[in-house]
Amino acid sequence: MTGRRTHETFHVITGLSARRAKPYDIALGLRGHRHIENKIHYVRDTLCREDRSQIRTGHSPENMATLRNTTLERLRAAGATSTTGAVRDLSYEPFSAPLDLLGIPR
Repeated sequence: MTGRRTHETFHVITGLSARRAKPYDIALGLRGHRHIENKIHYVRDTLCREDRSQIRTGHSPENMATLRNTTLERLRAAGATSTTGAVRDLSYEPFSAPLDLLGIPR
């Protein structure tokens, strides 16, 4: 730490009125967005390589995002502490493990 102060300016678009758009309220919204980014988007980008996906036509990108979100939430609900390890475990039995995770009888 140098003891120097810095100043940052953020431009934010919000649905709050000018009276209600207090710095604290805006910061809460930004933190909430950051939580979503870290919990969902980062995992999808790193684990599923979503940013590199070549699925781009029609509703396919949204459908794949829904499938990825569902898979990640089901893994968390099943008690997975490491999504990477859980996905690796699923890959060992690609036909039966996903059905077991979803509770679909074979």
